[in-house]
Amino acid sequence: MHDVSRRAVIGAVGFLAAIGPRAALAVEARVALQGYDPVAYFTKGRPEKGAPEFTASFDGSTYRFSNAEHRALFVADPDRYAPQFSGFCAINVARGEKYEADPEAWAIADGKLYVFGAKEGVPMFRQQAPGIVAQAGQRWPELRRTQ
Repeated sequence: MHDVSRRAVIGAVGFLAAIGPRAALAVEARVALQGYDPVAYFTKGRPEKGAPEFTASFDGSTYRFSNAEHRALFVADPDRYAPQFSGFCAINVARGEKYEADPEAWAIADGKLYVFGAKEGVPMFRQQAPGIVAQAGQRWPELRRTQ
């Protein structure tokens, strides 16, 4: 009986060690914009890296901010500052796929922040913004549920 108990404990420890990292990954929120501060696009007119000590969660993602003031602005009105489509490339969302955006490829249109997979997307978006936004808006509800 003593051997069974020891085997059970060793098995349980092995099991927990095997699933522990996976379980931790499953509950971690995605860091949107590769850690760039979404408020800086509006207040500074440029992307700026956020800091791990200034974070807030919104819509299933974690956002980082360069300072406490930017974090407070975001928390007070996340719909104003959060990038559209949770920071995924707006053009790719319009095409029906999620693609992590390059935070240096961005545009603000109608008071909303859009980011793109590459800087070449910015002029394309500026020329076709209404169509891209409409297509992406139609496809986003289903895409947002996918990993």
